Amino acid sequence: MKKVLVVEDNRDNLRLISYALRRHGYEVISADTGIRGVEMALTEHPDFIIMDINLPGIDGLEATRRIRKSGANGAIPIIAITSYAMAGDMDLVLAAGCNGYFEKPIDPLTIMDKIHALLGWDVNEVQP
Repeated sequence: MKKVLVVEDNRDNLRLISYALRRHGYEVISADTGIRGVEMALTEHPDFIIMDINLPGIDGLEATRRIRKSGANGAIPIIAITSYAMAGDMDLVLAAGCNGYFEKPIDPLTIMDKIHALLGWDVNEVQP
């Protein structure tokens, strides 16, 4: 079973994305701060990370930069899910090292198809 780290401080958003991930056969682990997200990325070795941008402490952009600089998980796919929707925000997210980004609110019925397409993964490889 593939493992996903979700770094999200909003419980409702965490429940929504976790539901979608579990429904598609993923094991979900979570962190509610950027620092904890970096720590878990380094110790838990998830297959990919869903990263909120607006987090307490260090934000998701800085957390992504720190993961990218680490020797252990520097190449792990990181997908930002954020309410930031201003011009230029996508460029900031990608420059920080995220592989892609989706705007909130997410649709739990379609988000997994979008995530799999972004990662280039066949959905049949991960579903139970």
